[in-house]
Amino acid sequence: QLVKLGMTDAVIFNSQGSNMLPADILYKKNIFAVRGSFRPVTRVNIDMFEHGLDMFNQDNACDSENTQILFEITISNLRAAGDIDERDFLDRVDILGTLGYTVMISNFSEYYRMVDYFSSFTNQHIGVAMGVNNLLDVFDEEYYKNLPGGILEAFGKFFKKDMRVYLYPYKDPENGELLTSENLKVHDNLKELYKYFKLNKRIVDIDRYNPKFLEIYSREILKKIMAHDLGWEEELPTGVAEMIKDRGMFGYKELTFEGLK
Repeated sequence: QLVKLGMTDAVIFNSQGSNMLPADILYKKNIFAVRGSFRPVTRVNIDMFEHGLDMFNQDNACDSENTQILFEITISNLRAAGDIDERDFLDRVDILGTLGYTVMISNFSEYYRMVDYFSSFTNQHIGVAMGVNNLLDVFDEEYYKNLPGGILEAFGKFFKKDMRVYLYPYKDPENGELLTSENLKVHDNLKELYKYFKLNKRIVDIDRYNPKFLEIYSREILKKIMAHDLGWEEELPTGVAEMIKDRGMFGYKELTFEGLK
């Protein structure tokens, strides 16, 4: 509610669903974050998180004691449209909490604002796991028209000294092509800038991943849930499908004989 009303930029819930003060859990910590809609959270999200976190810990000699992990959900786009379903957001927080994760709900539309927020609490390492389409958004100048310094100002806040992107590959459903940082195409005027971040290992590929998860798409799963299609349960982490069914999340309704007619 506080984020929805614009009274604060972010709220954080621990795995028990309790509201945490950001300073209490972020201060002087290494931070590893995964942004997503998590509607619902899928095996792809967890695969990206687990393998990205492994690389982050190895790169920076981090451990669980000095690292804060966050699953981040932004409401900025929905807030602008005036279309925020609080119950829907809390369902996502509950599911991620049941899986043992800490969740941040924020008003940060752009990635650089999220990283800038983290940097106000820590000067330690920051890692962000993301998919190819999200990285393409990061390199889209349209997102930064409101900044006097444009994309360069945003990159100054995003690619801070100890920040690194861990990129999860994307399999094009149309032609089966696997997209990684090596064959990602950005606009011509940004190619050298992109190359700079690549060469300096500010963008690295998550090299260990489960290939069979690359064909899982959350939007397709959501359609299946609402349409009562079969087979979506196996594409979610253990226990999540049961929560969705038991609590009627994401438009799921128990089919009755009347509904089958």
